[in-house]
Formats: sequence, structure tokens, C-alpha cells
Amino acid sequence: MKLSKLNIKKINLNDIDENYSAQDILMKLGELYQFESGIYAYGNIWNKMQRNIENIIIDELDKADCIQVDFPKLQPRKIWDQSNRWDTYTKEGDIMFTVNNNLGEYGLAPTAEECATIFGANRLNSYKNLPTIYYQIGEKFRKEIRARGYLFRPRTFTMLDAYSFDKSEEDMHKTFNKMHDVFINIFKRIGINVVPVVSDGGTMGGRVSEEFQAFTKLGEDIIVYDEKNNVGLNKEVLEFEDKETFIKAFGISDIKNLKEYNSVELGNNFELGTKYSDSMKHYYIDENGKNMPYYMGCYGIGLGRIVACIIENNIIKNEKGIKGFAIPYNLAPYKVQIIYTEKNKEEAEKIYNMLLDNNINAIIDDRENLNIGNKINDVYVLGTPKMIILGNKFDKINYEIEDTKTNEKIVTTFESIIENLKN
Repeated sequence: MKLSKLNIKKINLNDIDENYSAQDILMKLGELYQFESGIYAYGNIWNKMQRNIENIIIDELDKADCIQVDFPKLQPRKIWDQSNRWDTYTKEGDIMFTVNNNLGEYGLAPTAEECATIFGANRLNSYKNLPTIYYQIGEKFRKEIRARGYLFRPRTFTMLDAYSFDKSEEDMHKTFNKMHDVFINIFKRIGINVVPVVSDGGTMGGRVSEEFQAFTKLGEDIIVYDEKNNVGLNKEVLEFEDKETFIKAFGISDIKNLKEYNSVELGNNFELGTKYSDSMKHYYIDENGKNMPYYMGCYGIGLGRIVACIIENNIIKNEKGIKGFAIPYNLAPYKVQIIYTEKNKEEAEKIYNMLLDNNINAIIDDRENLNIGNKINDVYVLGTPKMIILGNKFDKINYEIEDTKTNEKIVTTFESIIENLKN
């Protein structure tokens, strides 16, 4: 990408939100735009980073034989009435945005259990079709009373949501455990250390549920954590009358060993049982020709929160304060940023074209009337993990690849640039 085409704004790093520095930088650059509280437009950097995360999620789900689908964002009230959740989401919880016109009443999807149940029942007529897991990645809408933390708690967000169908409670448990392992693999590949945490099923309707929490001082949740076994509880679970059931289900023997941490929820899994198939009257035919309810589960990952969590946890500071952030190399939309003086323009363009020819996305800073120092500063505010500087001292033989987070440098020849980056 030619940086002149991105049209980023000049920003003052002395005027950055100390709590949510990376997201505030992107806001001031124009790469995030807030239309009103909790409603955003996403620029090039955010979009491409999120797409890299999506690709990891899709790869892991496809390997687990999950089937990608797409459910409507605008959902008719009648299907929510079938599950008895319309009033829960529009009056009691006041969670769902609604639309009422001459065509009827609709809700903007905060989740998709109803759609998934109907879609699945239309195709999974027999026990021979089970188990099956459908998933989608798309926008969700929730009427947050107080949107906050930028993309940590917005009103619209991108989410992976998956829905499983099984023929028995035992099979549902197996699928739940399978998806637990899939989610652990996803977060491991993304590079986030998550803690599986016992939680409340809430409005989803399940009582067996888990959250995937990441430690961060920016998190609103409080978890109590068993470091030895890498499991924990959302602190709210300790207030349940049947808390012992939850605690034992996750193999926690003594809550006295648990320590409190602030964290942010990045994913959650629920065993739904037959709540939706029974309430909506959708069944499969078993081995004996009888109608039987599906045992279902639902599984979610918030992509916006993941992006926010990663960039906020990779802030770079110097003696003056916030310098920028560095996106991890495997997730970065652009791996290298090339900076040059006018006399080295030809060499810079050669590197840029070579990187593109080798499928390494790069930024070339082709902006005019900016000195080297200003261009280097913008490497950090764009989060690019590596940079190559062709300055006044460049000898046209030795090329330096610098890591923006550690400042470590590798000196290489032109012919070895690709090899060094791939390693």
C-alpha cells in the first residue's frame, strides 16, 4: 500500500487516552470513526487485521468439520415469539434494537439461536444427519445502556457465532468439549493466552457455560483464577445458590486457592439443551421413527474485542509517553513499512515490489514533504511490526530490518530480505 493513499491525519501523541491508547490513536488518525457512542466505521488497518483473525477462525472451524452459513441480521418477531425470548430481549433486558413498520416487527440480531434452530431443522431431519455444527461471522447489534472502552463494549460488533445440533445430552457434552478445544486452538494461533472460566448461561438459556477470558487491566470482568490448573470462575458464579455444581464441573476442588484478576471476555460457549427445539417445536426423527428434540449448543467469539485487546496490549512507550503500538507479525495487515529519502526512492520501490511479488504485504511511505523522523513516527501509530529505513547513510548494500517493538535490527542483503522476514 502506498501510504499517500491512506490519507491519515497528523496527530498529537501527547493528547492520547491513557486507558485505551491504541484505539484512540486509530480514532485520531481517522482509521476508526465514531458516528455516535458505540457505533463505528472501521478503516483499512482495523479491517485487514480483523480479516486475518477471521481467516484463523475459519481455518480452525473448517478443520473441525463445522459448516459456514449466514443468517439474516434483520429477524422477524414471530421467530423470537416461538422461543419466548422477544419480551426478554426487548422489555426485560432491553437488549435488542427493534424496527416496527407496516411490514411488521423486526429485531436487529443480537444473536441467532432462533434462526439457527429453524435453519438446522429444515436440513437435519434424521438422526443420521447429526451431529452438525453451523457457524457464521458477521455483525451483531446490542442496545448497550452505556457503550464504553471503544470496541470493548460497543453497540455494533463483528462476532463469530456457531450452533451445534446433537441427538442426546451425552453427545451435546462431547460437542461442547470439542468446541472448547477448537477455541483454545484459535486463541493459541491468534497469540492470546485465555483462561477458560465457569460462567452464567444468562439469556441464552443454558446452565452449563464457559467464558474465555484474557487478563487485562482494561477488563470489566473479575475472575478468580487457579493458576496451577489454568481454570477459573467468573466471580458472579460464587453468588449462585448452586455454585458447587459449576465449581465441580470445571474440576476446581478448593476455591481458597483462587486469586482475583481483571479480565475481558473474548469468547463464550453454552450448552443449550433442548430449550430451543422444544419451545420452537423442531425435532428430528430418531432410530425408532419418533420425533425427538435436538440438543443444542452455541459458541461465540468477539472479533472486535480481540483486535482491541491485542493492540492495547502491545502499546509502545518511551520516556516522553505513548509512542504507538505494534501489531504482532502474524496478524499485521502490513508486515513492513519502507521509509526512504528522495535519493533512495528507486531502491525503496524495488524492495516494495519484491515484497508484493512474494506475497508480503507492505507499506511504502511515498508521501512528499515529510522528513525521515516524521515518517518513522507514523510506523508506530499504524502498528506496523517491521520497518526498513533507507536514509542518508544508506550505502545501497546493507539493508536494516528493524523490529518496531524491540528495536532489534537485522542487517541483510537485498537478496536475503524475503528470507529474513519469512523466518
